[in-house]
Amino acid sequence: MDFKKAFTSSVGKKLVMGLTGVFLILFLVVHAGLNACIWANDGGAMFNKAAHFMGSNVVPRILEVGLFAGIFLHIIQGYLLTLENRSKRAIGYAVDYSKGSKWYSRSMAILGTILLLFFILHWKHFWVPSRITGIEQQALLANGVEVHNLYALMQETFSEAWVVIVYVISCIALGYHLAHGFQSAFKTIGVHNKRYHLLLSSAGLGFSVFITLIFALMPISMYFGWIQ
Repeated sequence: MDFKKAFTSSVGKKLVMGLTGVFLILFLVVHAGLNACIWANDGGAMFNKAAHFMGSNVVPRILEVGLFAGIFLHIIQGYLLTLENRSKRAIGYAVDYSKGSKWYSRSMAILGTILLLFFILHWKHFWVPSRITGIEQQALLANGVEVHNLYALMQETFSEAWVVIVYVISCIALGYHLAHGFQSAFKTIGVHNKRYHLLLSSAGLGFSVFITLIFALMPISMYFGWIQ
């Protein structure tokens, strides 16, 4: 498969979706681990230290460029595949084969759109201030280095009920998106066979539930003051 077909053919689009999907799954693991530092309940010291490392180290910054490229490629290819599949089903089938599939596997485009809107809000809340406009709140690390106090920004952001509700709904949408996307991504890149189908499906379901709970509990914990 040449470079052009990787982005224009159906097989190429699915392969790009699978590869970017796996990359984004790995990102979610790292992001969840970083944000979990808020539960150290140390006034944000561990979280701000980790966030400063991610924002000042050259390797995470390079990977950040790849992350944005991966997100946009995943979104674009996802929409193109959805449009392509709908055009093929324009006339319709004599038998409705969708009855055997889960509703969320048939609603990936809708779930993806919800997540896209969430990403825009999330970037506005945290990425733009930390990378472009600057953050008023500052904090001192143990070594005396002054850094952005992202922990304080999180507390301020999640002090509003509507923001917490939107984030929790988005986390649920992410969970359903992963419930199908996890196994679909690995299946697309060839990590799949009948013997390990149940294992992969169970791992995907477990991962989607775990990630949903981790990310949803962050704004909830901030809002209700469970952590200081």
